[in-house]
Amino acid sequence: MSTLLSIEEPAAAPRRAKPQWSAFTEMGFRPLYLAGCFWALASVLLWVHAPARLTGVLNGMPWHAHEMLWGFVATIAVGFLLTAGANWTGKNPLRGTPLAVLCAVWIVARAGYLVPGRPAFVVAAAADLLFFLWAACALGRAVAVTRNQRNYGIPFLLLGLAVANALYLSASVQGDYVALMRYFNAGLLCMAVLTLLIARRVIPFFAKRAVAGLDIPAHTRSGHWLLGAGIVAIACLVAGEPRAAALALAATGLIALAQWVSWKPWAVRKVPLLWILYAGYGGLGIGLLAGAAHLAGYVLRPAWPAHVIGVAGFSVLILGMVTRTALGHLGRPLRTDRSMVLSYALIILAALLRLAALLPTSATLGFLHASASAWALAFALYLWRFFPMMIRPRADAGKAAAPVMKVVPVARRPAA
Repeated sequence: MSTLLSIEEPAAAPRRAKPQWSAFTEMGFRPLYLAGCFWALASVLLWVHAPARLTGVLNGMPWHAHEMLWGFVATIAVGFLLTAGANWTGKNPLRGTPLAVLCAVWIVARAGYLVPGRPAFVVAAAADLLFFLWAACALGRAVAVTRNQRNYGIPFLLLGLAVANALYLSASVQGDYVALMRYFNAGLLCMAVLTLLIARRVIPFFAKRAVAGLDIPAHTRSGHWLLGAGIVAIACLVAGEPRAAALALAATGLIALAQWVSWKPWAVRKVPLLWILYAGYGGLGIGLLAGAAHLAGYVLRPAWPAHVIGVAGFSVLILGMVTRTALGHLGRPLRTDRSMVLSYALIILAALLRLAALLPTSATLGFLHASASAWALAFALYLWRFFPMMIRPRADAGKAAAPVMKVVPVARRPAA
């Protein structure tokens, strides 16, 4: 029987490594996952329990919508892309001091929107746009220098997020609610297309590695149609053509759900690291169909598409992704513990309760508060579990120095 060389931990467990600034700023996911998840927790609690404290120029619903999309979801996307970009190109787009400065710019933006007065808003808006432009340029440079043609379009989607952000902030200052919602939806769709593009690649890859014998088609052509339909939907929305945008958006959602079915979701039901990703991708596809229905003029509150896409789609997918990718890049076993699975259950519960709060019932406020509590607990569990790992070197960083080697028969080796 052929054998493979397996490296195991020494019998005596090594001492836990000390926190290191160099480790914390080694890759984009470390500070940005923590920042985004903390802000998801803090901003929702502010919005639900202390809205009177939102006294900046950007306040009330516009602040909440902005911070959920650009302060939370897009921040996690930047952290993921800066990390994935290093894998795609072999060149780390940002690390060390430049990454730390980028995070400081992000903090200035979040704090500035909470401070009263036009000067604070201008500083916050400038910092916010600089954050996305800097990240897009850093990623674009890594992709261009290495001629990574497959990913040429991704920095432009980040630039699209930045442009939609600038237009949204401008509309909020002018008090133009119609334009505000148009640009918010454009930003939401930019983020949705970016998410679908990345998730379509990584979820099947993760699934085939984790489930023995699982065969998933590549869907290269449908992936191109998905990207094209999403871009057409964004263009039509910005151009003020809601009917055409609805058709393109419906096509995007249907393609996404067809891909989801072809990924055999029933095959991953026993793997939490996978079913949470499948749940989020499915929620995103359903949310796009809800958005198409709203644009087509069917009776549907504007809050429904945004919350199905944002809470049942993005947020569920994000919690799964920041767990799976962090474990992998931190050199940890790709296994969930009870706190991780509990956080998954809580984020799904938060999504269901938030959608229930949109129903015209006397329990609306109770559903909203319960959703906010489940949401906060989900992200608090993530921060509690992962913060100690993020500020330390990879768990397997020292193994190469003095490995303990064991020959293991291939037939008995567990699947990854």
